Amino acid sequence: MGADLDLIESQAPPRREPSLAVFAAALAGLTLAAAAGGGALGGWLRAREATRAQAEGESAAKPAPAPTAALYDLPPIIANLADPPTAWARIQASIVIDGSGEARPDVLAAQIAEDVLGFVRTLSLAELAGADGLRHLREDLNERAAVRSNGRVRELVLQTLVVQ
Repeated sequence: MGADLDLIESQAPPRREPSLAVFAAALAGLTLAAAAGGGALGGWLRAREATRAQAEGESAAKPAPAPTAALYDLPPIIANLADPPTAWARIQASIVIDGSGEARPDVLAAQIAEDVLGFVRTLSLAELAGADGLRHLREDLNERAAVRSNGRVRELVLQTLVVQ
């Protein structure tokens, strides 16, 4: 049986390794195919981007209305705190009002100052302590100003807060 195997192997043609020229030709062909595919994709993306830019250019030709906002100072607010009763707080703040349609911004500023005064009188010294206390105060005051103005006040900006 071993002799039969030797006979079959001797009759098979000798196996040849692929030449370097065949490998180089295959590599060059694949490189050309990849370059052609990349060029086609790049051209398609460039045309798509030009179409999108042209569409945006038409919409950008119409000027958007400029956002309007006005800054109004609130009168200084001085109030005693709830705890300890000997502690006082002085707040200077401004409000940013959206739109120029506000007929009487000074009246709105006075109403918001009154709300802030009432709120500060309910606070304790411990509630104002630290960065978290200041952050909570700003959030609460912004919320009160937005509610009082029916959403026209964009932000209440604390300029100074002195507690003694």
